[in-house]
Amino acid sequence: MNTTVKDVMTTHVVAVRLNATYKDMAARLREFRVSAFPVLDDDDKVIGVVSEADLLTKEALEFAPAHGLIGGILHGREYSKAAAVTAADLMTTPPVTIGPYETVLHAARLMYSRKVKRLPVVDEEGRLIGIVSRADVLSVFSRLDADIRRDIIDNVIVGTVLTDPARFTVDVTDGVVTVTGEPENASVGHDMIEEIRHVEGVVAVRDRLQYPPDQRPAVLSGTRF
Repeated sequence: MNTTVKDVMTTHVVAVRLNATYKDMAARLREFRVSAFPVLDDDDKVIGVVSEADLLTKEALEFAPAHGLIGGILHGREYSKAAAVTAADLMTTPPVTIGPYETVLHAARLMYSRKVKRLPVVDEEGRLIGIVSRADVLSVFSRLDADIRRDIIDNVIVGTVLTDPARFTVDVTDGVVTVTGEPENASVGHDMIEEIRHVEGVVAVRDRLQYPPDQRPAVLSGTRF
């Protein structure tokens, strides 16, 4: 079973309200050693995120003029934050959030594509229930090699691909999986390798299978049955 966000998320979250001041947020960053705050409305729904980058933007640009038309267009939003004094003014919205039952793999892809370091975890109503960080996501790669190998044999080779594990040798070293052997056909081999790539804790897969020639019968042009 794939690890979900709920399995690795932190439930003790430092959040702020819309009226939180710049000074309060800066102090909280230092006190709790976090790099961002979810911003909540009165119903505890996540409506934005204020990061340390947002706070630094205000300091960096408060007295710096925009240079030229292009600079003004590219940095217009950043310059508007220079006058911000509360979370409502500084926050990035809409926030990038995730549900508790999404997979850790999905969380990793979302962080990468949206270029964020953490994701507020919300319930079906959008209320904050936790937060998941890059470190939380990467924790799945601390899985023992023996556990990864057992998972591959039991749940991929036998349970998913439905083939004989005696046909293959699976070696796992530091999360890198090397698979040797002879699959019944090319399709089985390719499917197995693809499934192994999605096993939790797998860093890379080295495909050393000996693929047999295509066993499908050839159909000659013009042949009639």
